Amino acid sequence: MVGQRRGLGVGVGVLIIQCYLKVEQIIPSRILTGSIGETMSFSALKALEGQDVGTSDWLLVDQDRVDAFANATLDHQWIHVDPEKAAAGPFGGTIAHGYLTVSLLPYLGGQVEVALDGLKMAINYGMERLRFPSPVPVGSRLRVHRKVLEVTDVGNGGVQVKNLMTVEVEGQTKPACVAETLSRYYF
Repeated sequence: MVGQRRGLGVGVGVLIIQCYLKVEQIIPSRILTGSIGETMSFSALKALEGQDVGTSDWLLVDQDRVDAFANATLDHQWIHVDPEKAAAGPFGGTIAHGYLTVSLLPYLGGQVEVALDGLKMAINYGMERLRFPSPVPVGSRLRVHRKVLEVTDVGNGGVQVKNLMTVEVEGQTKPACVAETLSRYYF
């Protein structure tokens, strides 16, 4: 997410927000800045179109995180929350919810932020595309690779940024999630 404000954006409940905030306090953000360490202007952000911005740190997706997400969303399907039954299932163990993976995008993507001069507000506007090419086995570590696809002026002091967010699972060649996210920033 571009800017200084971070949040889940995909409202998944207080429990997940609490888990998110605890992790965020432990792992500091990395901010991409101008070449001399200044925050970037709109024109500098526009120049990032088509470029890779970076890759986040790894984040462990353990059973406690999956169970907390299941409780927040009321999605208690056995493939997510019953390790014994899931061990005999199609994935050989429990897997994270696809939308849990999506809910981690603001945190993971926020580790590769671009700071903008004069930013007053940042909001998640939606997604153009979302796919889950492979499951996330519980106990896996995830990271996100971020690429700026498009930067557009939306009027009233706002700009829309479309990012390609690719969630990688450590040790897997196929990504767990590929999303084109839309964020709006107001100056």
